[in-house]
Amino acid sequence: MSRALVEIRDLVKIYSMGEVEVRALDGVDLAVSPGEFLAIMGPSGSGKSTLMNILGCLDRPTSGAYFLDGADVSALDADERAEIRNARIGFVFQSFNLLSRTSALENVELPLLYGRGALGTRQRRERAHAALERVGLKGREEHIPSQLSGGQQQRVAIARALITDPAIILADEPTGNLDSRTAAEVMAVFRALNDEGRTVILITHEADIAGFARRAVQVLDGKIVSDRPSGKARP
Repeated sequence: MSRALVEIRDLVKIYSMGEVEVRALDGVDLAVSPGEFLAIMGPSGSGKSTLMNILGCLDRPTSGAYFLDGADVSALDADERAEIRNARIGFVFQSFNLLSRTSALENVELPLLYGRGALGTRQRRERAHAALERVGLKGREEHIPSQLSGGQQQRVAIARALITDPAIILADEPTGNLDSRTAAEVMAVFRALNDEGRTVILITHEADIAGFARRAVQVLDGKIVSDRPSGKARP
Protein backbone atom coordinates (compact mmCIF):
# COMPACT_ATOMS: atom_id res chain seq x y z
CA MET A 1 0.00 0.00 0.00
CA SER A 2 1.46 3.35 -1.01
CA ARG A 3 2.17 6.08 1.49
CA ALA A 4 -0.38 8.89 1.65
CA LEU A 5 0.59 11.89 -0.44
CA VAL A 6 -1.25 14.19 1.97
CA GLU A 7 -1.77 13.37 5.63
CA ILE A 8 -3.09 15.71 8.29
CA ARG A 9 -3.42 14.73 11.93
CA ASP A 10 -5.52 16.47 14.58
CA LEU A 11 -5.27 19.76 12.70
CA VAL A 12 -6.43 22.84 14.59
CA LYS A 13 -6.54 26.43 13.38
CA ILE A 14 -7.60 29.22 15.72
CA TYR A 15 -8.02 32.84 14.68
CA SER A 16 -8.08 35.58 17.33
CA MET A 17 -10.60 38.35 16.71
CA GLY A 18 -10.03 40.75 19.55
CA GLU A 19 -10.93 38.86 22.70
CA VAL A 20 -12.79 36.20 20.73
CA GLU A 21 -11.14 33.04 19.42
CA VAL A 22 -12.59 31.37 16.33
CA ARG A 23 -11.76 27.68 15.92
CA ALA A 24 -11.80 27.45 12.12
CA LEU A 25 -10.50 23.86 12.18
CA ASP A 26 -11.14 21.62 15.14
CA GLY A 27 -9.11 18.42 15.13
CA VAL A 28 -9.22 17.42 11.47
CA ASP A 29 -7.73 14.13 10.26
CA LEU A 30 -7.43 13.42 6.53
CA ALA A 31 -5.33 11.28 4.21
CA VAL A 32 -5.15 11.59 0.42
CA SER A 33 -3.45 8.89 -1.65
CA PRO A 34 -1.44 9.58 -4.81
CA GLY A 35 -3.75 9.78 -7.81
CA GLU A 36 -6.94 10.57 -5.88
CA PHE A 37 -9.51 13.14 -7.00
CA LEU A 38 -10.93 14.57 -3.77
CA ALA A 39 -13.62 17.22 -3.37
CA ILE A 40 -13.73 19.18 -0.12
CA MET A 41 -17.21 20.60 0.35
CA GLY A 42 -18.87 22.89 2.83
CA PRO A 43 -20.87 26.11 3.18
CA SER A 44 -19.32 29.51 3.82
CA GLY A 45 -17.66 29.53 7.24
CA SER A 46 -17.37 25.75 7.42
CA GLY A 47 -13.57 25.73 7.50
CA LYS A 48 -12.97 24.41 3.98
CA SER A 49 -11.08 27.54 2.87
CA THR A 50 -8.89 27.40 5.97
CA LEU A 51 -8.18 23.76 5.21
CA MET A 52 -7.32 24.66 1.62
CA ASN A 53 -4.92 27.39 2.78
CA ILE A 54 -3.06 24.91 4.98
CA LEU A 55 -3.00 22.18 2.32
CA GLY A 56 -1.64 24.76 -0.12
CA CYS A 57 1.08 25.90 2.32
CA LEU A 58 -0.46 29.37 2.35
CA ASP A 59 -0.95 29.19 6.13
CA ARG A 60 0.18 27.14 9.12
CA PRO A 61 -2.00 25.29 11.62
CA THR A 62 -2.20 26.36 15.24
CA SER A 63 -1.52 22.75 16.19
CA GLY A 64 -1.47 19.33 14.61
CA ALA A 65 0.64 17.96 11.77
CA TYR A 66 0.56 18.18 7.99
CA PHE A 67 2.70 15.76 6.00
CA LEU A 68 3.16 16.29 2.27
CA ASP A 69 4.70 13.24 0.58
CA GLY A 70 6.09 12.13 3.94
CA ALA A 71 7.65 15.48 4.92
CA ASP A 72 6.23 17.47 7.85
CA VAL A 73 5.45 20.94 6.49
CA SER A 74 3.38 22.10 9.47
CA ALA A 75 5.98 24.40 10.98
CA LEU A 76 7.80 25.68 7.91
CA ASP A 77 8.42 29.42 7.73
CA ALA A 78 7.05 31.64 4.96
CA ASP A 79 10.05 31.23 2.65
CA GLU A 80 10.10 27.46 3.04
CA ARG A 81 6.36 27.27 2.37
CA ALA A 82 6.85 29.38 -0.76
CA GLU A 83 9.41 26.87 -2.07
CA ILE A 84 7.00 23.99 -1.45
CA ARG A 85 4.16 25.85 -3.19
CA ASN A 86 6.23 26.59 -6.27
CA ALA A 87 7.68 23.10 -6.61
CA ARG A 88 4.97 20.76 -5.33
CA ILE A 89 1.55 22.43 -5.66
CA GLY A 90 -0.27 23.71 -8.74
CA PHE A 91 -3.00 26.23 -7.92
CA VAL A 92 -6.16 26.98 -9.89
CA PHE A 93 -8.37 29.77 -8.55
CA GLN A 94 -11.91 30.95 -9.23
CA SER A 95 -10.72 34.28 -10.63
CA PHE A 96 -8.10 32.74 -13.00
CA ASN A 97 -5.37 35.18 -11.77
CA LEU A 98 -3.91 35.74 -15.24
CA LEU A 99 -1.80 38.77 -16.19
CA SER A 100 -4.12 40.79 -18.41
CA ARG A 101 -1.55 42.11 -20.92
CA THR A 102 0.43 38.90 -21.16
CA SER A 103 -0.11 36.10 -23.67
CA ALA A 104 -1.46 32.70 -22.67
CA LEU A 105 1.97 31.21 -23.34
CA GLU A 106 3.74 33.75 -21.13
CA ASN A 107 1.14 33.33 -18.36
CA VAL A 108 1.78 29.58 -18.35
CA GLU A 109 5.56 30.08 -18.27
CA LEU A 110 5.49 32.26 -15.16
CA PRO A 111 6.01 29.56 -12.47
CA LEU A 112 9.18 28.47 -14.27
CA LEU A 113 10.72 31.91 -13.78
CA TYR A 114 10.79 31.44 -10.01
CA GLY A 115 12.27 28.78 -7.78
CA ARG A 116 15.45 26.84 -8.29
CA GLY A 117 16.94 25.41 -11.44
CA ALA A 118 15.57 28.05 -13.83
CA LEU A 119 15.09 26.76 -17.36
CA GLY A 120 16.23 28.47 -20.53
CA THR A 121 13.77 30.32 -22.76
CA ARG A 122 13.48 27.46 -25.25
CA GLN A 123 12.77 24.87 -22.56
CA ARG A 124 10.17 27.10 -20.91
CA ARG A 125 8.43 27.69 -24.23
CA GLU A 126 8.38 23.99 -25.08
CA ARG A 127 6.86 23.08 -21.74
CA ALA A 128 4.30 25.88 -21.94
CA HIS A 129 3.27 24.87 -25.47
CA ALA A 130 2.84 21.26 -24.30
CA ALA A 131 0.77 22.31 -21.27
CA LEU A 132 -1.55 24.48 -23.38
CA GLU A 133 -1.99 21.71 -25.92
CA ARG A 134 -2.81 19.32 -23.06
CA VAL A 135 -5.78 21.49 -22.01
CA GLY A 136 -7.04 21.98 -25.55
CA LEU A 137 -5.63 25.43 -26.31
CA LYS A 138 -3.24 24.70 -29.15
CA GLY A 139 -3.37 27.72 -31.47
CA ARG A 140 -4.32 30.13 -28.67
CA GLU A 141 -0.80 30.61 -27.32
CA GLU A 142 -0.45 34.27 -28.30
CA HIS A 143 -3.93 35.36 -27.20
CA ILE A 144 -4.16 37.64 -24.17
CA PRO A 145 -6.86 36.90 -21.57
CA SER A 146 -9.35 39.44 -22.98
CA GLN A 147 -9.29 37.53 -26.26
CA LEU A 148 -10.26 34.28 -24.51
CA SER A 149 -13.56 33.08 -23.08
CA GLY A 150 -13.88 32.41 -19.35
CA GLY A 151 -13.51 28.70 -19.91
CA GLN A 152 -10.41 29.21 -22.02
CA GLN A 153 -8.91 31.50 -19.38
CA GLN A 154 -9.44 28.81 -16.77
CA ARG A 155 -7.76 26.29 -19.07
CA VAL A 156 -4.76 28.63 -19.26
CA ALA A 157 -4.74 28.66 -15.44
CA ILE A 158 -4.84 24.85 -15.38
CA ALA A 159 -1.94 24.71 -17.86
CA ARG A 160 0.00 27.10 -15.62
CA ALA A 161 -0.70 24.83 -12.64
CA LEU A 162 0.66 21.84 -14.60
CA ILE A 163 3.86 23.49 -15.81
CA THR A 164 5.99 22.52 -12.77
CA ASP A 165 4.68 18.93 -12.76
CA PRO A 166 3.32 19.35 -9.22
CA ALA A 167 2.48 16.59 -6.76
CA ILE A 168 -0.99 18.11 -6.24
CA ILE A 169 -3.32 20.26 -8.27
CA LEU A 170 -5.30 22.35 -5.77
CA ALA A 171 -8.39 23.93 -7.32
CA ASP A 172 -10.31 26.52 -5.28
CA GLU A 173 -13.88 26.97 -6.61
CA PRO A 174 -12.48 26.73 -10.18
CA THR A 175 -15.93 26.94 -11.83
CA GLY A 176 -17.33 29.75 -9.68
CA ASN A 177 -17.16 32.32 -12.50
CA LEU A 178 -18.37 29.99 -15.26
CA ASP A 179 -21.77 29.01 -16.65
CA SER A 180 -22.88 25.42 -16.14
CA ARG A 181 -21.90 24.16 -19.60
CA THR A 182 -18.44 25.71 -19.44
CA ALA A 183 -18.03 24.51 -15.85
CA ALA A 184 -18.67 20.94 -16.98
CA GLU A 185 -16.07 21.31 -19.75
CA VAL A 186 -13.46 22.59 -17.29
CA MET A 187 -14.24 19.82 -14.82
CA ALA A 188 -13.80 17.31 -17.63
CA VAL A 189 -10.23 18.61 -17.98
CA PHE A 190 -9.58 17.96 -14.28
CA ARG A 191 -11.10 14.50 -14.61
CA ALA A 192 -8.88 13.70 -17.61
CA LEU A 193 -5.80 14.83 -15.67
CA ASN A 194 -6.83 12.61 -12.77
CA ASP A 195 -7.36 9.70 -15.14
CA GLU A 196 -3.70 10.18 -16.13
CA GLY A 197 -2.72 9.71 -12.48
CA ARG A 198 -2.54 13.30 -11.22
CA THR A 199 -3.73 14.06 -7.70
CA VAL A 200 -6.47 16.69 -7.67
CA ILE A 201 -7.96 18.34 -4.59
CA LEU A 202 -11.03 20.44 -5.36
CA ILE A 203 -12.64 23.00 -3.04
CA THR A 204 -16.30 23.61 -3.83
CA HIS A 205 -19.71 24.25 -2.31
CA GLU A 206 -21.56 22.80 -5.30
CA ALA A 207 -22.63 19.15 -5.16
CA ASP A 208 -22.78 18.77 -8.94
CA ILE A 209 -19.18 19.97 -9.28
CA ALA A 210 -18.07 17.68 -6.44
CA GLY A 211 -19.64 14.86 -8.42
CA PHE A 212 -16.76 14.98 -10.88
CA ALA A 213 -14.41 13.84 -8.09
CA ARG A 214 -13.99 10.25 -6.94
CA ARG A 215 -14.31 11.07 -3.24
CA ALA A 216 -16.08 13.84 -1.32
CA VAL A 217 -15.31 15.16 2.16
CA GLN A 218 -17.87 17.40 3.85
CA VAL A 219 -16.61 20.03 6.32
CA LEU A 220 -18.88 21.74 8.85
CA ASP A 221 -17.96 23.87 11.85
CA GLY A 222 -14.29 23.03 11.43
CA LYS A 223 -14.78 19.27 11.43
CA ILE A 224 -15.06 16.60 8.76
CA VAL A 225 -18.62 15.28 9.08
CA SER A 226 -18.62 12.85 6.14
CA ASP A 227 -16.11 11.14 3.86
CA ARG A 228 -17.59 9.06 1.06
CA PRO A 229 -17.03 7.91 -2.51
CA SER A 230 -18.30 10.34 -5.11
CA GLY A 231 -18.26 10.68 -8.84
CA LYS A 232 -20.41 10.54 -11.92
CA ALA A 233 -20.09 7.41 -14.02
CA ARG A 234 -16.89 7.26 -16.04
CA PRO A 235 -16.68 5.75 -19.50
